[in-house]
Formats: sequence, C-alpha cells, structure tokens
Amino acid sequence: MGFTYEASGVDINAADATKKKMAGYIDGVNARVLNKTGAFASVFDIKFPELKNPVLVLKTEEPGSKQKLAAEYDRIENVCYDMINHLTNDILVMGATPLTVQDAIICGKMQPDVVERIVKTIAKACKENGSVLTGGETSEQPNVVEAGTYILTSSIVGIAEKDKIIDGSKINEGDVVLALASNGLHTNGYSFIRLLMKQKPEVKDAVIDGENFIDIILRPHKSYYKELIGLFENQNLLGMAHITGGGLKGNLNRILPAFLSAEIDLSKIRPLPIFKFIRKTTGTDDEELFKTFNMGVGMAIVVKSGSEENFIKHMAAYGTDCYEIGRIIKGDKTVRFSGKLD
Repeated sequence: MGFTYEASGVDINAADATKKKMAGYIDGVNARVLNKTGAFASVFDIKFPELKNPVLVLKTEEPGSKQKLAAEYDRIENVCYDMINHLTNDILVMGATPLTVQDAIICGKMQPDVVERIVKTIAKACKENGSVLTGGETSEQPNVVEAGTYILTSSIVGIAEKDKIIDGSKINEGDVVLALASNGLHTNGYSFIRLLMKQKPEVKDAVIDGENFIDIILRPHKSYYKELIGLFENQNLLGMAHITGGGLKGNLNRILPAFLSAEIDLSKIRPLPIFKFIRKTTGTDDEELFKTFNMGVGMAIVVKSGSEENFIKHMAAYGTDCYEIGRIIKGDKTVRFSGKLD
C-alpha cells in the first residue's frame, strides 16, 4: 500500500462520512448555535437580556474507568449519559443553567456505527439536561489507543447571575443537610469494582434485589437537572454538593464556610442494596466505602432549618428520595460522621 495515512491506520474518508452523519444530531437544534458542523469552532449567541450580570460556569469531565466496562458489555450509550449527567450536576450545584457541551471521542480505530451511537446519545442526553451539543473532536489514534477502545470526555458551559451563584457562603450553624438519593454507583469507584470482578468473577452473575450485578453497576449516573433547575431562586437553598470521588467527606466540605462543619448521622443514610452487597462480598470497612462510593447519597443539599419538608416534597414530585442526614455545626470546614451505618 505504500506510505499513506490509510496505511498507518487512519481512514480519512470514513472519518468524513461519519462526521456528516454527526451533523444530523447537532445542526439546527438550537437557534443560539450560529454555525454548522464542519466549522473550525462553534459560535454561540450569548445575549441574555434577562440577566443583569451573567457569568459563565465551566466544567470538564470524563466517565473514568467505567468506560472500560461499558465497552466490554456494549453499553456505550450508558457511559455517554454518565458523562453528560455528571457534567450537568457539577454546574447545577453552582446555580448555573446548562447551555452548551463540546465532546471529544478518542479511539484506536474509528467504527462509524459506534461513533454515531456515541454522538446521537450525547446529543440526546444534552437535550434532556437543557443544553445543546455544539460540536467537538473525533480523533483516531492507531497504535496509541487499542482498537475497540473509546475514550470520551466533554466540557460544559453554563450561565448564572453573578450575585445569585450558590456557593455555600450563606450557610449558617443549625442549617439542615438533606440527601438526594443516588440510583447506583454513578461514575465513581469503578477501579474498585473492576478489581472485585477480577478477584471474584462470580459477582458478575449475582442478582441483587432482583437485578443483575452488571445492569446495576452500568446504570447511568443520575441527573438532578429536573429537580434542581427550578430552585435557584429559593432563598432557603444555601448550598449543594455533588457526591462524587471522595464521597460525602470529600465533597460536602467543599461548600462549607471556614468556621463551620457538617455533622452527618450515618444511621440516617439509606444505602442502596448494591453497596450492602459490596460490603458483604469484600469485607471492606465503612470508612473505605464512604471514601470510594456515594453510598446512596448522590447529592447533598444544605437548606435553612424549618424549610426541609418543602424540599423533601419537591424532590418527591420528581420521584427522588430526599431525607435529612445531618446538621451544620461550628467547626473547621470538615464533615464529621456520627452514629453507625445500618
């Protein structure tokens, strides 16, 4: 074949054909997007007359090692939702409204049908989260990335009123910490899970509370967009923490003022069956589990004392279990555990 790009493992014609298919999921879906697929960069209209002093809220995310399991079990759509839902949650906790997403798909060998599935799902997930996929990058890297492997990453842009950003600065002693239930592992702890599957392969066939282990661990990360997007004007909502890597201690502390701590009563937390299974199967202690997983708390919100029932009812209307797990106390910007996990 000689020295050609195709001989090195990159098929430009296949890539161009794939990109044309992508346009069907991107072009014309939002009037603020002022160009089409194929441009060197995306152009987005940022006039927001309803905002006095708009600020952009930015975040980049990738689904971590869960991608490897998703590829192995042909659940690529699940991990696309993982990525967008995780991104969206990270800017929602700042009180930001999602606007646009740019993605990157890196692979060893471009499979047009797989790339189309990815872009189609990312665009769908964006729409469900109030944003729009405006473009991105698809990079074929033979001999760098193994054929059949896809590495995904995305960046999101949101917008918020500058003086209404929710950053925890208004949290006071006596305020209440509420848990918003997760729907599973979300996107954290998967190196642990892969080690478990390697050392105890029988867990792959386990049935937990009527569901297959694989289906549970590959369930997409829950988005809290519908639950939270209408609460930004609520003066009783003081802070929000997305519980990801590092668990409750490593995330709730990020929104606490320097002179306050959060005391969490572990006996009030409602761990999902999958976490009980992991604890029983591995013998891992609760401290390590809480550092690795969300343990059933996908998000923690801090609200003024006396308003908690209104938030619990609001979340219930969206089918999300919400309940009190702690209080804000004087301290040093740390999260302290009391009680014992049931």
